[in-house]
This record gives sequence, C-alpha cells and structure tokens, in this order.
Amino acid sequence: MSIDRHQPPLVLFVAFPQMGLLDLTGPQSAFWVASKNMARLGQAGYERHTVSLHGGLIQTVEGVGIDSRPFSDFEGRVIDTIVVPGAPDILTVLGAVPETVDWIRANAKLARRTTSVCTGAFLLAEAGLLQGKRVATHWAQCDELQRRFPALTVDGEAIFVQQGATWTSAGVTAGIDLALALIEADSGRGMAMQVAKELVVFLKRSGDQAQHSELLQAQSKDTAAFDELHLWLAENLGQTNITVSVLAERACMSSRNFSRVYKQKTGNAPSKAVELFRLEAARRLLENSKRNLDQIARHCGFADEERMRVIFHRNLGMSPSDYRKRFAARAAAE
Repeated sequence: MSIDRHQPPLVLFVAFPQMGLLDLTGPQSAFWVASKNMARLGQAGYERHTVSLHGGLIQTVEGVGIDSRPFSDFEGRVIDTIVVPGAPDILTVLGAVPETVDWIRANAKLARRTTSVCTGAFLLAEAGLLQGKRVATHWAQCDELQRRFPALTVDGEAIFVQQGATWTSAGVTAGIDLALALIEADSGRGMAMQVAKELVVFLKRSGDQAQHSELLQAQSKDTAAFDELHLWLAENLGQTNITVSVLAERACMSSRNFSRVYKQKTGNAPSKAVELFRLEAARRLLENSKRNLDQIARHCGFADEERMRVIFHRNLGMSPSDYRKRFAARAAAE
C-alpha cells in the first residue's frame, strides 16, 4: 500500500523514560532523509513528531534528553505510522509506563501500521498487538519475550518481521533496516536506496537475515589479536587456497600454535571459521543477488557448486537453491 503523495503521512515516534536513544533516532533519521528527498521530487514527505504521555523532555538511558509533544496534541489526527523504541531494562520500563501502553493499544487500531524497534516489541505485546504473530526483538531478549508472551512466536534470527499492519525489528540499528523497509513499501526501492546511500548503510538486509555475522561474533569475543586477520578473511574469501598455514602466516604465528590459540580464543578451528565466513557470504548473495549458484560458489571460495551444497547441508540443513527460494522470496515479499 503506497502513501498519498499529496498529504504528508503522520509518523509518531513514542518516547518514554529510559528508552534507547538510537532505537528512536535511527528510524527518525531515515524518515527525515526520505522526506528531504521527496521534497526535491515535489512530493509530500513525512510529518514526524516525537510524542510522550505528557510531553516535555524525556531522558534516554544514555542520558540525552529528547523533547516531545503530548499524546493529546494528536487526538483526532489520522496517524499513518507509530514507531515504538525499546529500552535496555525493558522489564522495569514495562511496569512503569502503563498509560503509554494504553495509548499504543488504542491508537494502533486507528493507525495504518504500528512498529517496534528492539525491545519495543515488549510494549506492543503488552498492548495485545502481537498474539499469534511472528515477531523480532533484540537477540538477548528473545527468550524473555517468548516466556512472558507465549501466544506469539519469537524469531531469534530475523532483522525485522512484517505481520500485516504490525512490524517488529531486532536490536538497535535494525530499526534503520525497518525504516528503510517501510520507506520502500511507501515510495519504492529507488527512494529507499537513496536514503540508505545517504545514511551509509546496507540496502537492504533481508528481514530474515541473521542478526549475527561471523565477523561480528568473532570480534565480540576475546579475539583482538585476530581482528585484522578476520577483516582480511572477510575481504579475501574468493581465494581457494586459504589454508591454516596461510592464516598462521598472516597472524605471524606457527601453524601449530596458531591452530591451538585460535581454537582457544574463538571456539572454532581455523578451517571451520573459514567455512562459516564463506557460508555467510554465500547466504547474502543468495538473498540479494541474481548470480547463479556456480558464480556464488566461486565468488565465496567454495571452488564449485557441489562443495557449497555440502557446506549448506552441513550447517543449515538445506541446499543453496532451497535457501534462495525461502529467503529471497520472503525478502521480495517484504
């Protein structure tokens, strides 16, 4: 469903004490850039406001104050999109904002779509908007969301999920992915690409793409000594001769010591790490490119399509072609 380009759709960003700053400002920036680009085309951009129960300054968990207007300022207005951010201490917040939850519940019935970023899904669930739906949230809170609201299905892998008029997204920066998807749904891929380019972000990570990347997971562990190696590996996957000896040489270690220390620090043997890096690169290409399987296999260093097929079955339990049918089709639908 496209927006009416002659009327600026009203987007309300819900604020509350101790919310996450980037949960709010990431999507706000995306909608601002889109509005600026729409204006150049003579189209009505988004009317954007930060709102809260009583208005005024709302303190984020990071200590930055955000000015807001009261909910009452928008009574009787046609709301296009509601965006609800999350908070690190979401369970404490949940018990402290019952009136905000009531407002979300009442106005979601009137808005064209209601969305959440990160643990904002807890607020939508508390408002009764997610029963029977597949939802996304921050990976660290998936189990708690599922435990607290058993009538919904938490997808721990998805970047964002659309279920009818309700959209939920994973942690923090995934709110930008969500906003790009909303902009694309409204104004087409070209507009979303312009916004992504200006924000210097990917366009677009599939909603079903994993929240984790092998590079990010590697860097999140006690592996500072291997950070440069991991960056090199991510940029050189097409080389078919990435052996333990090659990796050890780049790490300035003997092969034996490198294998021992790498497994100790990362939990994976070097050969397994190479396999997972290649698998992730292949998954992205299957989701977002039209290259054939043999081209993807060679680009990612699998040598041939059969080798890639073996790796996919071993790690994902499906073939590359089945993976593409499932995830590329779902990404196109979203």
